[in-house]
Amino acid sequence: MGRISIIIPALNEENGIERAISAIPKDEIERMGYEVQILVVDNGSDDSTGELAARAGAEVIIEPERGYGKAYKAGFARAQGEIIATADADHTYPIEDIPRLLRILEEENLDFITTDRFTYMEDGAMSLSNRFGNAVLNLAVRVLFRLNLKDSQSGMWLFRRELLDRMVLRANSMAFSEEIKLEACYFIKSRWKEVPIRYRARLGKSKLRKWRDGLGNLCYLIKKRFIR
Repeated sequence: MGRISIIIPALNEENGIERAISAIPKDEIERMGYEVQILVVDNGSDDSTGELAARAGAEVIIEPERGYGKAYKAGFARAQGEIIATADADHTYPIEDIPRLLRILEEENLDFITTDRFTYMEDGAMSLSNRFGNAVLNLAVRVLFRLNLKDSQSGMWLFRRELLDRMVLRANSMAFSEEIKLEACYFIKSRWKEVPIRYRARLGKSKLRKWRDGLGNLCYLIKKRFIR
């Protein structure tokens, strides 16, 4: 039997963390031949996120230094599965679709799957300003790297753990999301695919700092193009 590690970074997500964990279709994944490891990375929460995650059955990792990339790196270090899946703790991503993504990975002999939030996005799931910011970043990825990604900022991926040994992941901030795609799809040229998913309105308060994170991600794309 194989193993899949599902990593969920969380910062003050007590409103959604239990629902996100309970949505994981463990029985279905196990019938596919995989043991399931659920890792929640508590990234400096000052609410009950960690306690609720543990109560829901997750293994909780404490990463006090805040940062989206920092959280994922802490999760990767503890992941035991040969397959890694990710999702956010705010119930925006369809974590129940992991078996579907896993089948695509297996049947199409892929290494990396990223997801497209825009094709089936629910009404109210993303503000117009966030849509505009994502469009700018997607354009930058196409111009700088010639990658036709519909969603360069999506936070749901499924990939073979062995890729991590070949990736150069330096970002500790929100830019980590675009960097892992660039590493998988551009630099190491893995077998990859972008799959449309449903994307829902979040539970709880957003931690995204629109202008700061957006400009930071754009600058990181430019830097990444010339300095890996």
